Amino acid sequence: MNILIVDDDTGLLDQLKTALKRKNYGVDIAENGEQALDKIFDVSYDLVLLDIMLPRMDGLSVLKEVRKAGMDMPILMLTARSDVQDKVKGLDHGADDYLAKPFSMAELMARIRAMLRRKGNRTPLLEVGPVCLDTAKRQVTLNGEEVHLTAKEFSILEFLLHNKGSAVSRFNLAEHIWGEEFDPFSMSNYVDVHMKNLRKKLTSQGDLPIIKTIRGIGFIIDEQV
Repeated sequence: MNILIVDDDTGLLDQLKTALKRKNYGVDIAENGEQALDKIFDVSYDLVLLDIMLPRMDGLSVLKEVRKAGMDMPILMLTARSDVQDKVKGLDHGADDYLAKPFSMAELMARIRAMLRRKGNRTPLLEVGPVCLDTAKRQVTLNGEEVHLTAKEFSILEFLLHNKGSAVSRFNLAEHIWGEEFDPFSMSNYVDVHMKNLRKKLTSQGDLPIIKTIRGIGFIIDEQV
């Protein structure tokens, strides 16, 4: 199980990382909201511990971007705030649970176990036509045969599959995949290059492309292929 901890308190980060690793969880850390988004869109996490008060992008904004992208990993909000309205905002924006600081490590571990049990009931598969993406194994198959994708190609496909049936703009796609690294002026061809390679890998001889281009808008994966 891979967990991302997002907090700008380095002391707390070290404490949580040590405690979770002792329980044999895989752990990554991020110290600001933008760094958190970069990691979330590059790595398939089983759970995110997300502080609200963060530099560069606050936790609620990170939460909204993740849910807007269709990503449904459990998110536990961590905050020093005790205001009920903050809790309501977090839950309304898609947080799965809420824990106010200071908290006991035993309570945090119990919350994590409960959230991961609930996650186990969710299907890890995203499918359309002959393509199947396994979010748990980080594996893609075409007609049952494994297709080897780069990390960016995998992230692009996962994002489009989460938004299956809806058009995704080139800018929105690039912003989510590259995060703060994306510059629409210097990286304007990056999306097209990755999309061309991805389409080639996902198209068998005689099959229609899974990913379709909508002129002037962006890309779409149809519900029916």
